[in-house]
Amino acid sequence: MATKTVGDNDFAATVLASGKPVLVDFWAEWCGPCKMIGPSLEEISDELAGQVEIVKLNIDDHPDTPAKYGVRGIPTMILFKGGEIADTKVGAAPKAQLKSWLEAAL
Repeated sequence: MATKTVGDNDFAATVLASGKPVLVDFWAEWCGPCKMIGPSLEEISDELAGQVEIVKLNIDDHPDTPAKYGVRGIPTMILFKGGEIADTKVGAAPKAQLKSWLEAAL
């Protein structure tokens, strides 16, 4: 299950109204660390399929949602459960760290 793309217009329906936890990766095309963790998030999405959905939001194309949630640096990953923020991680990390953080937060 690959990551999906989400924007300002479908954020509420895709993330906040989801019946399962959703990890939102706030990123930008010009962000090196964002590109570094992208493949890891794709793999984690496959490995944790059914437990969590991982979506990506480009902050340059969709600036309203990052502003609403106080995203100041990228990559920022926010885990939503039941429409509420459950946990946040800022900055790139190796896949094993990202996966263990996410599993602990689930």
